[in-house]
Amino acid sequence: MAEDKPVEQAVEGDAPAGPSKSELKRRQKEADKAKKAAERAVKEEEEKKKREAAAAVDHASQNYGKLPLHQSQERHGQKRFKFPELNKDAVGQHVIFRARLHNMRPQGAKIVFLSFRQQTLTLQGVMVVSGEKDEHQVSKQMLKFAQTIPSESIVLVEGIIKEAEVKSCTITDYEVGIYKLFVEVEAEGLPFSIDDASRPEADFERMETEDVQFSRVSLPTRLDNRVMDLRTPTNQAIFRLQSAVCQLFREELNSKGFIEIHSPKLQGAATESGASVFKVQYFNGIAYLAQSPQLAKQMCIAGDMERVYEIAPVFRAEDSNTHRHMTEFVGLDLEMAIEEHYHEVLDVLDSLFLAIFKGLKEKYSHEIQTIRKQFPCEEFLFLDKTLKLEFKEGMKMLREAGATDGAGNPIGEMDDMSTENEKLLGRLVREKYNTDYFILDKFPTAIRPFYTMPDPVNPSFSNSYDFFMRGEEILSGAQRVHDPAMLTQRLVEVGVDPKSMEGYISAFRLGAPPHGGGGIGLERVVMLYLKLGNIRRASLFPRDPKRLTP
Repeated sequence: MAEDKPVEQAVEGDAPAGPSKSELKRRQKEADKAKKAAERAVKEEEEKKKREAAAAVDHASQNYGKLPLHQSQERHGQKRFKFPELNKDAVGQHVIFRARLHNMRPQGAKIVFLSFRQQTLTLQGVMVVSGEKDEHQVSKQMLKFAQTIPSESIVLVEGIIKEAEVKSCTITDYEVGIYKLFVEVEAEGLPFSIDDASRPEADFERMETEDVQFSRVSLPTRLDNRVMDLRTPTNQAIFRLQSAVCQLFREELNSKGFIEIHSPKLQGAATESGASVFKVQYFNGIAYLAQSPQLAKQMCIAGDMERVYEIAPVFRAEDSNTHRHMTEFVGLDLEMAIEEHYHEVLDVLDSLFLAIFKGLKEKYSHEIQTIRKQFPCEEFLFLDKTLKLEFKEGMKMLREAGATDGAGNPIGEMDDMSTENEKLLGRLVREKYNTDYFILDKFPTAIRPFYTMPDPVNPSFSNSYDFFMRGEEILSGAQRVHDPAMLTQRLVEVGVDPKSMEGYISAFRLGAPPHGGGGIGLERVVMLYLKLGNIRRASLFPRDPKRLTP
């Protein structure tokens, strides 16, 4: 047998054998690798910080932001651009303008479309991120800022006008390339959107047949938030037309020798009667708000002013909650001395209306078309020579059409005309004579005010007239009784104590020439010309039995 070799015993205290050279080499390699990775990570972090720092530098920071509250301490002399000035000559021009931000649409990460509104017009703006060396730099931060501006905020914009095809704005041939955008006033808490408030009825009819949803803004909601509602292009146009009616009224009458007067609206007695007047506390007594400038106009004629007119508020305390009545409205009143025949007054009034209708059609077609987008209607028709019918002729047309009185009986020749019959007559006249505007003359004396002059040949009728638009009365007028004895007699005939109207009668004791006139409701003319359907749409801040605010 082979001899067993002795087993070496480990001696206590001896060190164990160390790693091999290959192990040491492997470990060193891993350590070097980890060191390089750490150094690389540090370098990448430093480069990332440099990139972030570079990105944080906004080279367009001076081109956008919120302007300070006080902006009226310096005058820079910069011409502000208005949208109606846009034409081919404006292309390529640098412009600055103030407008409402109508809406905003981001298009990817580097472009945003903004719609700006000035009254009836909207203009598209385009903002595109550009390079640092661009002359008019737009940064990503500027783009993000633009997207945070609330709709209806007032902004100050600088940019370049460009030709473009635009479908979403009223200005369809141009847009503005934006390079500066500042917020002057920021809007908040909108009750509704301008787009919703501008929708025509046809949009809501589409909801029944198409998969679309729109929010309807009711008339009470509009009137409760009238400031917002007035911003719609439709309302901007409506009140430009209202202003135009007053301007045309003044121009036509000034050209005919009239002068404008301003009569008091606080009076010591009711103008025409004790009914439908507002009483107000007047120191230790009672005063009345004027129902019309009737007495003042006639006193001016007695004072030899010959031809006068007034544009002023009229107050009627009538609890009428209809589409065409208000407790306060703007009256366009005139009065003139008569030389020979009361039709002199009728002719002046007629030429006045024709001048208004022609002026609106010729000078305000843009506003009319803007309104018709929301309130579509047939064009208002009028003749070069106005249709004039006697009252009894109008009643004959109604009887032949089957019109009845309030009790269901055939309408009589001397009956008062109801609102329904007025509208029916308007339709009949349009069908037969192709006009929306006509005059009814010679009303029965019994249905006119006591101061209306009776016809000298047939006192059952009077020298009075009404003017109509689309089948609704928009002017009532007449030759006035200018003799104090006849006035007293007329008061007795209608059951009024002459002493209660002594202030009125006494105005004629010093002698007044024959005279006549009429009163027009401004809001009613605008409502009917544009066919708005409700007089409140033609009143800036309507007042009716249920509304005293805003």
